[in-house]
Amino acid sequence: MSLWNLLDGGMSHPTAPSNWRERLLYWCGRRLALRHRNVTLPKSTRIHPGAKISPRNGAIHFGENCVVADGAIIQGNVRFGDHCSVQPYTIITGYGSIESPTGQVTIGDKVRIASHGMMIAANHNFSDPHQAIHDQGLSHAPITIADDVWIGGRVNLTGGITIGHGSVIGGGSVVTKDIPPMSIAVGIPAKVVKSRK
Repeated sequence: MSLWNLLDGGMSHPTAPSNWRERLLYWCGRRLALRHRNVTLPKSTRIHPGAKISPRNGAIHFGENCVVADGAIIQGNVRFGDHCSVQPYTIITGYGSIESPTGQVTIGDKVRIASHGMMIAANHNFSDPHQAIHDQGLSHAPITIADDVWIGGRVNLTGGITIGHGSVIGGGSVVTKDIPPMSIAVGIPAKVVKSRK
């Protein structure tokens, strides 16, 4: 059992602190995130100290009243709007630098991201069969999630896609193409099955 388990009382999702243990827990999460100089974190946002926050060569910006749960990994160029949540064991990885955020992950306001999802804003190059894939580099491609989107559990978002506002992505889906606003999309690859209009 870790110190964090003692402090969080078994809750992986940060809630409004109601006692000294929870206040200490989120203070620690905040300090761990802010040890990196390119992380912007308003006081209203709560980060579980079991989350891993690292901007690498980029920058991570959190909006107001966001929550990041235990086990989540957020790294590279990532920008959150206000009132977003990231549940346990979700991985969000942006690429590029501060000067050139070519693989930025941009998340709008009031976005809900369920557990075990993966958003990777780059792909390995592999066109030359005579060269190791490791040596062929990466192609960066941004991921954009508009306002009021719900990303279900175990969803994978590939680089270069946009999810329109008000959309729902069903659990276990793999999104390889843009999703129009107010859509419900499911499957591998994800396809629009219904409109919320």
